[in-house]
Amino acid sequence: MAKIEELRRVMRDQDLKAIVLTDPVNVSYVSDFSGDESALLVTLTQAYLVTDSRFIEVAKHEIHAATVVEHHHGLLPAVGKLADQDDVKELGFEAEYMTFADYQVLAGATAAQLRGTRHLVAGLREVKSPAEVALIQKAVDIAEDGYRHVLATIRPGMTERAVANDLDFYMRGLGASGVSFDTIVASGYRSALPHGFADDKAIEAGDVVTLDWGCTYHGYMSDLTRTFAIGTPDPQLDKIYRLVYQANRGVAAMMRPGVLGKDIQAQAHQPIDAAGYQQNFGHGAGHGIGRDIHEGPGAWGVYMETPIVAGNVLTDEPGIYLPGIGGVRIEDDLLVTDSGVQQLSTPAPAELLHLDI
Repeated sequence: MAKIEELRRVMRDQDLKAIVLTDPVNVSYVSDFSGDESALLVTLTQAYLVTDSRFIEVAKHEIHAATVVEHHHGLLPAVGKLADQDDVKELGFEAEYMTFADYQVLAGATAAQLRGTRHLVAGLREVKSPAEVALIQKAVDIAEDGYRHVLATIRPGMTERAVANDLDFYMRGLGASGVSFDTIVASGYRSALPHGFADDKAIEAGDVVTLDWGCTYHGYMSDLTRTFAIGTPDPQLDKIYRLVYQANRGVAAMMRPGVLGKDIQAQAHQPIDAAGYQQNFGHGAGHGIGRDIHEGPGAWGVYMETPIVAGNVLTDEPGIYLPGIGGVRIEDDLLVTDSGVQQLSTPAPAELLHLDI
């Protein structure tokens, strides 16, 4: 009930008397429904979770703050019928998620005037409750256990894909329901690809390996990156690792309520740019995580004026990438508190780890 009331508060602020949620993550966030093929119609006094016969019993078990309605002739036509039954004059919809085809179906199913909305539920999701933070922390803990498993089992000759598959399976064995995204294992020259998803390249002695991974636990995600070496790498990679570590720690140290995203980005760049690698760090230095792997308050950038607030859970992920040689990225998950920041992940070592295998 609490999240529906939070949504109604935002609706009142925007003079909106009814809205239909169709993004599955937002439906789940507001209603606690875990199934697919659903929509949530919320008015200032009523709420309806609409789904089909495959999920009706699940919905009846999980939903306590909304009336469960089974549709037989289409999800959005059922929503339109309910809106008309409740004499809804203006119906909000999630403009960033609804396709034009679905918009046409909904418009033809109700007499209500449709009004596109943006960021209503996403804005609520930016500030995590203690219960949500605990689930993210568990996802982080599982991911870190998975990383320790990788360090204990990786060997020259293994393919990147084999390492990724083994890590994914191991995290499921620890209670993860899945991975947050396709696990990135990028070794040797491929570590210079910021998002070099695992392929069939064999890992070799002297390679650095960038591992970007995370898992989902009860709907909440972790997102971590570590870079390590198999044996002795190119000395340039030891050098840039120290710079990336310095940038990572600088970002964590400045996190507090009120800091602007653009200032976080500038802090991440400071040691990297000063050493002459400004052209080798082109992505944002972090983003929000939660039920999605990228969510508000957004990815840091030079134009981001949004201040962070207590309850945000954010990544801290500077990197340097040298084409043809290799790259380094370090990524941690951080909780913004009233007085500063709480590190959810264990900080990376200050020096590039060389595995003697």
